[in-house]
Amino acid sequence: GKTLVNAQSDLREAVDHLRYAATEARRKFAAPRRLTGPTGEENELSLHGRGVFACVSPWNFPLAIFTGQIAGALASGNAVVAKPAEQTPLVAARAVRLMHQAGIPPDVLHLLSGRGETVGAALVKDPRVDGVAFTGGTETGLAINRALAAREGPIAKLIAETGGLNAMIVDSSALPEQVVDDALASAFDSAGQRCSALRVLFLQEDVAEETLRMLIGAARELKIGDPLDEANDIGAIINAKQFKKVCGYVEDGMKQKGARLL
Repeated sequence: GKTLVNAQSDLREAVDHLRYAATEARRKFAAPRRLTGPTGEENELSLHGRGVFACVSPWNFPLAIFTGQIAGALASGNAVVAKPAEQTPLVAARAVRLMHQAGIPPDVLHLLSGRGETVGAALVKDPRVDGVAFTGGTETGLAINRALAAREGPIAKLIAETGGLNAMIVDSSALPEQVVDDALASAFDSAGQRCSALRVLFLQEDVAEETLRMLIGAARELKIGDPLDEANDIGAIINAKQFKKVCGYVEDGMKQKGARLL
């Protein structure tokens, strides 16, 4: 459901991840690095893969984050079992097929689709998995951390990027037109379905009224509709479950926290 502009950005970020991982692998893994030490003593630092990494990615960037996790793990000398979000298995399947065609051995990169509570949970508990790269909700990240800690044997590595609240603070020195552009792009790009989306906007009191007037006017001009139509600015929420969650936030904000829809 991404707009064409958002889809292009997703692809570009995936390419950036691949190039970055390849560059870092050449720079850091090509040869041991000699460390400074006492006279007569030689010390070297060399980097090596850990084994098998489980890469668990979200649906909001089904290509960029999915590719980035895989690229980092592979470039570090690991084999990968990639578990995409259950909402976006087709994008993941296409990406893995392209990686195999590009020369990544199929026995090094595996795709494992399914629901998080079944396939993902079994993957995290498997003692053959030496590390997990996860991007998603905080609760899920904590559950993965607990599951890895409960395992017997070597301590598995966990790399987790979880959710939060993104805020923008605006003082009187900011150009109002730029504030409006940046606030709308951050809050409503990808229909707000990204961890970096603007959630709270703080405005200095003496510029708040004018900035809000411009912001509300610009927001009313945004067009919601078919993301394949270039005339539309915002596409769909990914599914009914997420749409219901968004509506719940709106209702809670208005009833419990005194928010207003302008």
